[in-house]
Amino acid sequence: PFKVKEDEEMAQLMRSIADAGVLSPALARPLPDGGYELISGHRRLAACKALGMDTMPVIVRDLTDEEAVITMVDSNLQREHILPSEKAFAYKMKMEALRHQGRTSDQLGPKLTVEEIAKGDSASQVKRYIRLTNLIPEILQMVDDGRIALTPAVELSYLQPSEQETLFSIMDCDEVTPSLSQAQRLRRMSEEQRFTDSAVMQLMSEVKGNQVEYVLSLIHISEPTRLGMI
Repeated sequence: PFKVKEDEEMAQLMRSIADAGVLSPALARPLPDGGYELISGHRRLAACKALGMDTMPVIVRDLTDEEAVITMVDSNLQREHILPSEKAFAYKMKMEALRHQGRTSDQLGPKLTVEEIAKGDSASQVKRYIRLTNLIPEILQMVDDGRIALTPAVELSYLQPSEQETLFSIMDCDEVTPSLSQAQRLRRMSEEQRFTDSAVMQLMSEVKGNQVEYVLSLIHISEPTRLGMI
């Protein structure tokens, strides 16, 4: 679920490797038919390739599929900057791996110990992130871009895929995104089978509460200035 991006962090990593080499070995496991599968260290591998290096230090360890997933997720969650979509699919993969090991239930029920899934996120927060995996790619990208906050995005994840596609078309055309209140109303419309193009367009045409407050604050600030100039 983790992306290798050519950003400032990658540039810093490349400078570090160029100066001092790879200080922390990557981790791989042998494949049954030969060769190896990289478990952690994808960014280090990309940096080494970009620098024209032929080799890099790697620890080879026999790991089951579940152990490989858990190790991959844990090693990447330590990164400073992680996209919501990366965290969402990482948590889901780790939850499923732990479930296969019999250490948690399908729905993050009583067997869940938060420490096994995430460090720093509560059980409810883990559930919210996993809900994001139900978003269509276009809306999930808007979450990654910071255009839709986590809580409204969770509400939108309960819409049917076709409903999400309708919503995205309207958001993309009108350059609007739903507030939390609007997202909650969209979810109720879906649950009550009242989700139609016209209903969504009408709802999304409403000015968000924070935008109203912002306009009012501008009026409040500018009014004395205007009066003082008369």
